[in-house]
Amino acid sequence: MTTLVLDAVRPYGARVLVNDRLDVALAAGADGVHLGADDLAVADARRIAPGLIVGATCRDRAGVLAAAASGADYAGFGPLFPTGSKPGLPEPLGLRAVTAAAGVLPLVAIGGLTAATAAEARAAGAHGVAVIGAIWREPDPVAAAKEPVTAVG
Repeated sequence: MTTLVLDAVRPYGARVLVNDRLDVALAAGADGVHLGADDLAVADARRIAPGLIVGATCRDRAGVLAAAASGADYAGFGPLFPTGSKPGLPEPLGLRAVTAAAGVLPLVAIGGLTAATAAEARAAGAHGVAVIGAIWREPDPVAAAKEPVTAVG
């Protein structure tokens, strides 16, 4: 399955990152891994796979600073807004938290984003956004995926 994804997106210059699992990223030949608080430590991933992109989930500026010191390339930052895509998340951070954490690592805002709030997150200092529900809960996910891309243009 991963080879199908890699073969489908690489001609377009896209990179593939595996969530939570460095071992799967390495086995699949992915471009990187995104690590949460309960996953392998960023410093260990950086030591094991120095050439991969390594991202870390962060919830505040201190977390972003720690991720940067451990060798992360970017921070997944959120949840910004209420979301039903992933249960058990902490309270939403809001846009002010993005501004407060910006400037250390590239921030990828996540959590409850829509096309409109994706543009607001970028204006607040996020380098990019990640969406799940804004695409998959729509009747036409392909058309829905174009909205946040256009919004953050």
